[in-house]
Amino acid sequence: MSELDGLRPRPAARILLLDPTGAVLLFRFVPETGAGAFWATPGGAVDPGEDHPAAARRELYEETGLRLDPGPEVARRHVRFVTVEGEPVSADERYFLIRVPDRSLDQSALTPLELRVMTGHRWWTRAALESPDEPVFPTDIVAMLDTVAPGWHQGA
Repeated sequence: MSELDGLRPRPAARILLLDPTGAVLLFRFVPETGAGAFWATPGGAVDPGEDHPAAARRELYEETGLRLDPGPEVARRHVRFVTVEGEPVSADERYFLIRVPDRSLDQSALTPLELRVMTGHRWWTRAALESPDEPVFPTDIVAMLDTVAPGWHQGA
């Protein structure tokens, strides 16, 4: 997907952040457009001059306060969607898997946009992901985790 779609290309880095029990961190978003709330992994757009790993490091710090190396890319997907600001984009998302020793978060570095649209966070178990009360993105997160981190839901 590219400019040929008629949509702005949006390279992005996303993080599959697992705690010791195998729960995955998702943030709840309420778009400024009035669209319904949804849950998504930490991450966001690649800024000019960044590569995907650098964007993953920056986004992880902004959204969680963690300063960690994202390691290698573990998954990739191309998807079209409307951003929380209302812009249709063609996204090239790269995923990075990071395991953390605890659930400590510091969200003092959130951007003004993140402060407006991120309304909460939750550590999700496999069972919760299989029957969410609101949409979860990526929609195939359970299959993605099964592929990149076999046994993820059983803890480290």
